[in-house]
Amino acid sequence: MSLFHVHYAFGHTRTGTNETGGSFAKKMRYPVLKCVQYPSRSLNLSSGIGEMDGIIIVDHGSRRKESNLMLNEFVRMYRDKTGYPIVEPAHMELAEPSIRDAFGLCVKQGAKRVVVSPFFLFPGRHWNQDIPSLTAEAAKEHVGVSYIITAPLGLHELLVDVVNDRMKQCLSHVSGEAQECSICVGTGKCRIHLVDGS
Repeated sequence: MSLFHVHYAFGHTRTGTNETGGSFAKKMRYPVLKCVQYPSRSLNLSSGIGEMDGIIIVDHGSRRKESNLMLNEFVRMYRDKTGYPIVEPAHMELAEPSIRDAFGLCVKQGAKRVVVSPFFLFPGRHWNQDIPSLTAEAAKEHVGVSYIITAPLGLHELLVDVVNDRMKQCLSHVSGEAQECSICVGTGKCRIHLVDGS
């Protein structure tokens, strides 16, 4: 397979006079797009998730322990439903395991490619900058292991069903037709509020 890499080559020599009146000569560098051949085995470009792939589901992270534990529960649900053998949770900040920890665990279990899935609703600074930076640092410790950072949840049609289901569940609870969901249970949050104008 072929990949394009940018390297720099020296071109013409630039001459001039510096601030003190002395002359200088400087070789100018310019970018060159170079096609590099790699053996097909060096990168995993499969469109599907296989046995040699590790998955990291990463959220923001919270100082609230209960919130962090919910990611662990989601990862368990995801692993059970998909059957993927290597799935690890990670928090971008404020809690453990970190992206670095999760990346290492994936590699330890035999992953040759790591798929980092941001458990975020919309793209923002964390998806554009923070998660890529933290993942790149983690990958430096595992030469030969490739990785990809996938899109956040975004405007996916199935999210309409999820939001609608959450609203129906809470309304059913306040009307006495259903129990509290696992998120609201014990919090007292799932109730109707009324502003008294008297």
